[in-house]
Amino acid sequence: MSDMIGIIGGTGLYAMRELGTPRTRTVSTPFGAPSAPLVTGTLHGREVAFLARHGLQHQLLPGEINFRANIWALKSLGVRTVIGVSAVGSLREEIRPGDIALPSQYLDFTRGTRAASFFGGGLVAHISSAQPTCRATAALIARVARAGAVALHEDKTYACVEGPRLGTRAESLFLRGAAPGSRIRHTMPRPNRY
Repeated sequence: MSDMIGIIGGTGLYAMRELGTPRTRTVSTPFGAPSAPLVTGTLHGREVAFLARHGLQHQLLPGEINFRANIWALKSLGVRTVIGVSAVGSLREEIRPGDIALPSQYLDFTRGTRAASFFGGGLVAHISSAQPTCRATAALIARVARAGAVALHEDKTYACVEGPRLGTRAESLFLRGAAPGSRIRHTMPRPNRY
């Protein structure tokens, strides 16, 4: 059987009613409770675990999300691939609401609001972020989006800023010029993978 796929739902995606034989799972982690109970089930024959990033009632601000607990909980259920769905703002007019933007790189401007790594407390390690996203997963999402005739923007840069406030006009203009190519911006901190 294939590895389970994890889907982390952001603003607007708090449940996946499409899951067959859904089962709610409460998972304990060394980092505390995840944002919400996980729901496992099947989707088109694949095992899926769903987690509502901001909680079932959208009650968690970006800085309150326990990313380490979320990732630990998904991994403990056998998840090996995670797809994060987020409602984000665009810094380019050609990327419109409802479009799918697939980032291949990110700019992380969040600092010090919460633990950003599984390392520390005596465990010293360094990781490469040169290629921070999974190309195979992005290619699969792109193929599905094209088949569904959804507007798709690939190889974008995700700029992550401290929330919950949105950026000033000056900050948005700065981010627009910070890297080549179109980009997306969001107030949801990025360290769900470390």
